[in-house]
This record gives sequence, structure tokens and C-alpha cells, in this order.
Amino acid sequence: MSMQVINPANGEKLKSYDEISPEKAENIIDDVHEAWLSWKETSFEHRAGLMKEAARILRDEKEQWGQLMTDEMGKLKKDGIAEAEKCAWVCEYYAENAEKFLQREPVSTDASNSFVSFQPIGIVLAVMPWNFPFWQVWRFAAPALMAGNAGVLKHASNVPGCAMAIEEILMRADFPENIFKTLLIGSSGVNKIIEHKKVKAVTLTGSTPAGKSVAVKAGEELKKTVLELGGSDPYVVLEDADVELAADTCVNSRLINAGQSCIAAKRFIVNTKIKSEFEALVVEKMEARVLGDPNEETTTLGPMAREDLRDELHDQVVRSVKAGAKCLTGGTVPSGEGAFYPATVLSDVKAGTPAYSEEMFGPVASIIEAKDDEDAIRIANDTVFGLGAAVFTKDEAKGQRIAEEELQAGACFVNSLVKSDPRLPFGGINESGYGRELGPFGIKEFVNIKAVYVK
Repeated sequence: MSMQVINPANGEKLKSYDEISPEKAENIIDDVHEAWLSWKETSFEHRAGLMKEAARILRDEKEQWGQLMTDEMGKLKKDGIAEAEKCAWVCEYYAENAEKFLQREPVSTDASNSFVSFQPIGIVLAVMPWNFPFWQVWRFAAPALMAGNAGVLKHASNVPGCAMAIEEILMRADFPENIFKTLLIGSSGVNKIIEHKKVKAVTLTGSTPAGKSVAVKAGEELKKTVLELGGSDPYVVLEDADVELAADTCVNSRLINAGQSCIAAKRFIVNTKIKSEFEALVVEKMEARVLGDPNEETTTLGPMAREDLRDELHDQVVRSVKAGAKCLTGGTVPSGEGAFYPATVLSDVKAGTPAYSEEMFGPVASIIEAKDDEDAIRIANDTVFGLGAAVFTKDEAKGQRIAEEELQAGACFVNSLVKSDPRLPFGGINESGYGRELGPFGIKEFVNIKAVYVK
């Protein structure tokens, strides 16, 4: 079997990678475990020096890494460059903070000394998606390695070049040869890796069905999981919102990575009294996007990652329109090569339609009308997901209260788009998964939280 890399902008076959055998994968895991036995004994200072060197390589060669992302999954080159810079940031963040986050925590008991210690657990399997092919991996790798763990990566089959590049960067930064290895295997090989006795935990970013599958297998093996899954993020626009700001932010969020982001704005829930004004602005801003070659500076909306994904999205649009939604712009598959889809706006979206209840993973905005604040929050929470959410209002105190207490999601923002930040915990609830990445919480997901008691 081989992995075919196809440029989504033009359908050109770029490269082929041979999948490794199950026996080869087992041998790699054995080698990673041997490397870990020494790595876990290294100091935070030593690990931090290597991690800062990885950050330097990421930043200094960001053009190269951005181009690789563009070629393999169609990301705008400028966005790929920014992604490489963000990866450098997360490396530096954990290089500077890991020791502090994992220092002993004293606990007063009847012992002469008692405390909580955070110890590495071993090999963590990372099953990662194609949409942010560098960031998703580095936001796991940086804390995992700084905590003294080792990693094996099963990346998405359409971005094997990105997977190999990440391994290369770590080697060039002088990390031990086998402390983080890529496994070029298909999805069917994941269960076998989870079963390996030297693999201690699994982290997955991807679809909800993929997360459920991995969780079932990891549960059978009694191995911890962290799952960051799908989302259908509601952006609630209240009657007193700055409508221009709300429309601009909603569109920018909806079209991040050609709409292929778990935390992109997907459902625009807007008060009846400002719906017409908001809707007109959204259509204007969506239509202003330039669909085209992701290598060109003038392009503001690139292709989707694969044609089959584009076709699935279009089917959701067609079914939503049949169910009563109005397509205000877009909604047609362009002629010619490439996995392109135009910026699309669906209005009058009602419960029961795909655009209301399903994750729309592409450049399609769903506008849902709400009669008042209470109705808007009800609609926002009327979902199986719970990754991110945002609320727009000129009353900052009200916005903060709604974000903190009423919107049901793992990350809730006020008058801003939802984004990941190395300093803040990231993850969801409900069918958007569980566990947290990033911040001080993320690095503690894959450690042995050990109680030590000295009589």
C-alpha cells in the first residue's frame, strides 16, 4: 500500500509514500521505548534547549514549511507560514514553562513529608488530522516531550510529507533519534498500535466517529485518551452588538483554512431585529473573498483539502436548501480542476436541516434567527457538539456572564473569534471530546500524578 499526495489546487499527483508493515511499526515502537528510558532521566533544562532549537528551525524555515502545507492540503501559503510561526511559539512556551507546571506540589498531611509529583508515563500515540498538519502535532509534541514522554505519530494519509518534516525538525534540533517517530500507516493500523504494551496513552484530533473508535479501543486496553473532535461553533449576535464587528469576525472565523477548522464559526445566531443588516454584511464580506491558487498573495480563499470532502460539503448544502434554507451566495461547485468551493451563505436555517445540526467542514455559513437573548442561547446550545462559542454584545459584563455561565462549550469568547493559544487550555465537551491540550492543564494530561508520602 502507498499514500498518494495529491495537490488539491490542481489534482496533480506530487509524491507517493510506502506504508510500513505492522512488524516495522512494532520495531519502531520498541526503539522509541528504549529511547524513552534515557530521555525520562534528562533535565528540564536539557529538554528546553532542544525545544528552543526546534522553535528556531520552525521559524527560520517557515517559508519551506508553509509551502509544504500548501502543496499537500491546499492551505494558503501565508497561513502555512503563520502556522509554522505558531508552532515555534508553542515550543518556546513549554520550553520556558514546563518545569514550573510540573514542579512538586506539597500537601500538608500527618506525614513528615507528602507531595504530588508529576512523572512521565512513556510513549503516547498521536493520531492527527490534515487541516492544521503542523500545529495539531506540535501542540501535542511540545508538552509531551518536555514532560519527559516519547511520541509516535500516525498522521493523516494526505499529509505524510508534513509528518516526516516534523520528525526531521526534531532530529535536526538534536532530540534523541527515536524519541518521536512517524508511523506511515493507514487508519486500519491504529488499533494494533493502541494494543502495543509499550504505548501508554492516545491523543486524537479529528472527527467524532474517529474519536469514538479510538476511545473504544483504548478503553478495552485501559489506556488514557484525550480527544479533540468536531464542532459546530455558534456565534451569538445579540441585539446590542456592534454589527459590523460581528459580521467581520464571523466571516473571518468561518473562512479560516477554507472553513476547515473545528473551531471555525459555523452557526451565526442573530437577533431578529438586526438580522437583515447582519445578513447583508456577511454576504458582502463572503463575496469579497478571492477564490484561487493558494500560492498567490491575492488569494483569500483556497481549495478544500480533497475533492471528496468538497463533494460531501456540497451535498450538505443541497440537502439544507431542499429542507427550506435559502442560499444567498455560493452553493455551486466550480468547473475545472481542484477541490474548490465558493464562500457560501445559507439563511433561514431551521432545526432539522444539515446546516443546523451537522458539522459543515468548509466555507459555508449558516444564519439562524433568534427572537431574543434567551432564544439565541437556547439555539447555541442545541447541538451535540461543544468545542467553541462566541457572543457579541456591547455590554461586556453581560457577554462575560453568557460566555462563562450559559454557553456550553470548552472555549467561549466575547466579541472575538475563538482561537487556540498556548497559554489557554483547549478542548471540548459532549461530542467535541474530552481532555485538554495547551496551557498548564495540557501538559498534565499525560503524566503520572503521583502521591508521595514519607512517614
